[in-house]
Amino acid sequence: MRILVVEDEERIASFVARGLKEAHYIVDVASDGEKGLYMAEINEYDLLILDIRLPGYDGITICKQLRAKNIEVPILMLSVKNTAEDKVRGLNCGADDYLAKPFAFKELLARVQALLRRNKPSHGGILKVADLELNQFTHKVMRRTKEIELTSKEYTLLEYFMLNTGTVITRTMISEHVWHEDFDSLTNIIDVFVNYLRNKIDKGHPKSLIHTIRGSGYCLKE
Repeated sequence: MRILVVEDEERIASFVARGLKEAHYIVDVASDGEKGLYMAEINEYDLLILDIRLPGYDGITICKQLRAKNIEVPILMLSVKNTAEDKVRGLNCGADDYLAKPFAFKELLARVQALLRRNKPSHGGILKVADLELNQFTHKVMRRTKEIELTSKEYTLLEYFMLNTGTVITRTMISEHVWHEDFDSLTNIIDVFVNYLRNKIDKGHPKSLIHTIRGSGYCLKE
């Protein structure tokens, strides 16, 4: 899943982005309100982490503009202000949750996971396709009774495939959800990683689950 962090304090932005990447999320970062609003409008994100005090547009303005354009991405608002009035102001502008600074990363991660669960079909964190199973909480991947060891990028790619089972996934869609904003779409790295994943998921099994759709992309299905 892809998250945009809009935060002008470099130390906090780096801390949040690093922790989210370790939790297997794809993270883009914007350091000012104008860039954050632009990125949120042109890209498809699963979640926005938005500081209230920003250069250019502040978080409240960004949130209101996104909601006015019917962009319903979940928004977690960050602020040094922690009064009830500040929280109400943030939530009333269209944010889904509010977290005061300073915060422990484990609390931010728990709120991120709760917001993402709220906007996805309930499957208990267990994704299954045929005899392939992925646990989103433990990041364990099994096929039949064999555990499959994946790199962070391979895991993220497989999770995206399994969240979109039966759907043709284009290389552009993969670049947007599994890599990041600055990804060079002219490279063949996507095909390379799909082949890595196919070797680990399908090799040695009578039924292949990852299929190449000629001229379109890939599809994971039974």
